[in-house]
Amino acid sequence: MDAGTQASSAETGRGGRVLPQNRDAEESLLAACILDAGQDVLTACVEANLKPESFYLPAHQIIYQVLLELYGSGKPVEEVTLFNALETRQLGSVRWLREKHRKLPEETPLIDLVGGRQVVAEITGRDMAPMLHARQWLELVREKWLLRRLIETASQIADDAYTSHDKLDVFIDRVEQQILGINEVRYADSVKPFSTAVDDASHLIEQILKGQNENGVMTGFQDVDAITFGLHPGQMVVLAARPSMGKTSFGMNIAENAALPLKGRGEPVPTLVFSLEMPAEQLAMRMLCGRARVNMNKVRNKFVSKEQLREISRVGKELKAAPIWVDDSSNLNILELRAKARRLHRKHNLRLIVVDYLQLIAGTDSRVPREQQISEISRGVKGMAKELGLPVLVLSQLNRSSEKENRQPRISDLRESGSIEQDADVVFLLATRQKSEDNAGIPQASHERDLIIAKQRNGPTGEVPLTFIPDFTRFENYSAPISE
Repeated sequence: MDAGTQASSAETGRGGRVLPQNRDAEESLLAACILDAGQDVLTACVEANLKPESFYLPAHQIIYQVLLELYGSGKPVEEVTLFNALETRQLGSVRWLREKHRKLPEETPLIDLVGGRQVVAEITGRDMAPMLHARQWLELVREKWLLRRLIETASQIADDAYTSHDKLDVFIDRVEQQILGINEVRYADSVKPFSTAVDDASHLIEQILKGQNENGVMTGFQDVDAITFGLHPGQMVVLAARPSMGKTSFGMNIAENAALPLKGRGEPVPTLVFSLEMPAEQLAMRMLCGRARVNMNKVRNKFVSKEQLREISRVGKELKAAPIWVDDSSNLNILELRAKARRLHRKHNLRLIVVDYLQLIAGTDSRVPREQQISEISRGVKGMAKELGLPVLVLSQLNRSSEKENRQPRISDLRESGSIEQDADVVFLLATRQKSEDNAGIPQASHERDLIIAKQRNGPTGEVPLTFIPDFTRFENYSAPISE
């Protein structure tokens, strides 16, 4: 059975008219599901309540059925596993197909029903548009499916109207239920009673009043936590700074404080770090020396005491036992990053993700302007935070405006895209601490920093002083200098 046979065997409406469908959108969506390895695109299809019958062509229905089975079993969703499943699965193993093809032997391989390997190869080998259009293809397929359901329902209603013996109000009530049944698919699972949200909010308030804000991940910096009450599930938290301000150090200090909290400050928080700029061993060396309070330059110059070596060894054992995972892959795009985070979250129930840094994440389509790529990446990071139900701390660069104008940075200085500002729930800006009239006579070290809380959806903004110790590449709670 070839592709043409498949097309002709599809359903037609009354009068022989072809029902609403979009073959290109169906093929593109299936190809996207396969090329995305069954991650974001297929997850979006499941969330949109897309079913095999949502596709118009029978071959596409069968391919999608097998993709769903692979997805549900946790097996890799890619071309090789798809071919293998289609060749080994038989007609009799899928109930709706068995009922549809009663005249065919139940042992008929599914690959024969789709028209052979060449049909699947044509789909996976098609000239793909940018992956960022996958959502549009999904909506097109879904829209045509709902139109077909509406036509089918309307036809059935017309037939029933000729033959029904029910009272008019009973008949109309049944018609309304049928139409609403279609409409409910459009809004499946996205709406919940406000009472549920009120219960969740009440529970959160109760936790805060008892000092048991279990959901928030504490940064370990007292003044920051006093304003933010920690980093909360679903939040995209942006930490932005100019180069050499210490944003990687501050981000890793937060990860360290979360995964290795002080006694009495909560349980260790499983943390995933995406280090797109720095190799994992350099990141580990920085954290090891910083926590042991040993200058890395002394290590490189082999000028370390036995006591410092013992402290490095002790800290190494702590860090090895900490629930921290590092991915130092370079040139990740947002789909790959989310897929990796999702897989690790399933295994270890992550509670914090740190991404260093946003501008190093590749766009899914290098042909579009970089600003559009950054917008896609920013939305993807926010979507990941909401999907996994955890805070994502993403580091970002600032443009040069604050340096040129000799001022503290503002949220409008976020580099390359205003969408970062729009998507972020919290924005931290890291800058050199400015002298004020109150401390004008006090010596001020160059390693003092201001953490500017430029945006917080559910709380106040303001500035928090921090102390940066360059020798240990480490931030600590601020201690004001003593005047002479």
